[in-house]
Amino acid sequence: MSVALREDWVASPGGPLHGDIHAPGDKSVSHRAIMLAAVADGTSRIEGFLEGEDTLATAAIFERLGVRIETPESRTRVVHGVGLDGLQAAQHQLDCGNAGTGMRLLAGLLAGQPFDSVLVGDASLTRRPMRRVLDPLVRMGASIASHDGFPPLRIAGGQALRGIAYSSEIASAQVKSAVLLAGLQAQGETEVREPHPTRDYTERMLRAFGWPIDFSPGVAKLSGGHRLRATQVSVPADFSAAAFFLVAATLVPGSDIVLRRVGMNPRRTGLLRVLRAMGAHIDIEGLGEEGGEAVADLHVRHAPLRGIDVPVDAVPDMIDEFPALFIAAACASGTTTVRGAAELRVKESDRIATMSAGLRALGVVVDETPDGATIHGGPLRGGSIASQGDHRVAMAFAIAGQVCEDVVRIGDVANVATSFPGFDRLARAAGFGLRDA
Repeated sequence: MSVALREDWVASPGGPLHGDIHAPGDKSVSHRAIMLAAVADGTSRIEGFLEGEDTLATAAIFERLGVRIETPESRTRVVHGVGLDGLQAAQHQLDCGNAGTGMRLLAGLLAGQPFDSVLVGDASLTRRPMRRVLDPLVRMGASIASHDGFPPLRIAGGQALRGIAYSSEIASAQVKSAVLLAGLQAQGETEVREPHPTRDYTERMLRAFGWPIDFSPGVAKLSGGHRLRATQVSVPADFSAAAFFLVAATLVPGSDIVLRRVGMNPRRTGLLRVLRAMGAHIDIEGLGEEGGEAVADLHVRHAPLRGIDVPVDAVPDMIDEFPALFIAAACASGTTTVRGAAELRVKESDRIATMSAGLRALGVVVDETPDGATIHGGPLRGGSIASQGDHRVAMAFAIAGQVCEDVVRIGDVANVATSFPGFDRLARAAGFGLRDA
C-alpha cells in the first residue's frame, strides 16, 4: 500500500496576492478521462491532465490492466484504448493510493470484468466507507468482499451484471458514477436517482465518448451493450484547487488575482455562490465551453466578509471546498453556520473535527455539531495545526497563515501532492508567505 513521507509547512503573512494563476487540471475529470479512454475503442488524447498522485495512481492501474498510456509532455496523455472487453488481469493488487474517487469508480468498472481484482489504498483510504458503493453493485450482481465495508476490495470476476433502478440515499457523484460504469457491462437499463443533483462529469464524458445516455439534474439512465469511441478530452482547471486562491485573495487586503480557465460545472461551484453571499468580490469573465464543460476566468479582489447560514442546498455542490470555507468563516464578521454536511466526517479526515480543532488552535471559537459547525469570526493568532494528512486541510491552513497574527505551523502536508502538486510553489509566486518547516 502507499506510504507518504511526512512534510510540514510554516505559513505567515506574505502581503497582497497578485497575478494570473493557472490551477492544475480537474481531478474528477482527469480520473474519468483515463478510465473511459482506457476502455474505449481507439486512441484518445487528454490535455490538461492533473499530474497529481491520485490521478497518476489511476493511470498506473490501467497500465497494469494492459492499457498503453503515453506521456508526450507534462499534463498530456495518449491512451490506447482496449475496449470494454480488452482489459487484462493484473498480477498484483491495484493500489489506488489516497484516491477515494479512483477506488469507488474502479469498483464499478471492474465489477463486470471476467477476472478477479483487488483494490487497495493508503492508510487514509482504508478508513473511508465503501458500502455506499458496494450495496448497489451487489444488487446488480457483483461479488465484492470488503473489510466490513472498508477497503481493501476484492472483486470477483465473471459475474453477470444486470441493470437496476437505484435511488441513492446520499448525494454522491462517486456512487452514481460507480453504478453507471457498472451499467456499461450490465444487461438492460441502469437508472440512478439522487436526493440532490451532484456533479455530472461522468454523464457528460460518457456522452463525449459516444455512449447513449439520458441525464438531467438528479437522474441518469443508460443501457448496456454499446461501445465507447475514442475522443479528445480537454481538462479544465480544477475548481477545488482554485478555491484556495479564491478564499486567500478575498481575505488578504490589497489582493487582486485572476484564475484562468476554471471549470464551472454548476454542481461544483457552490463555494462561489456562498462566498458571494458573504460579500466576496469575484467576477466571472470569458465564460465559455471546452470539451462539453463550462470554463471561465475568475477575477478576485479583496473584500470584507460577513457570516451567514450556509444554504443546505449548496452543501453537495461544495463538499470538497469546506476546509477553505471554514477559513473564510473564521475571518468573517459575525457567525457562519454549516448544516447538512455530515459527509465531511468521512473524507480523507473527519474534516469537521479536524478543521474545528485547527481553528480553535488559532483562537477561533467553533461549536461543532454532528453535521456541521458554527464558526464565530474573529482575529486569528498563530499556532500549530495537525492536518491529519488531509491535503485540503493543509492548504486551508496555509490560507489562514496569511491573515494570522503569528506564524502557523502545519504538520503532515505530504498528501497535498495527491490533488495539487506544486501548490506551495504556485502560492509563493502569488504572494503567500509559505515555506517548508
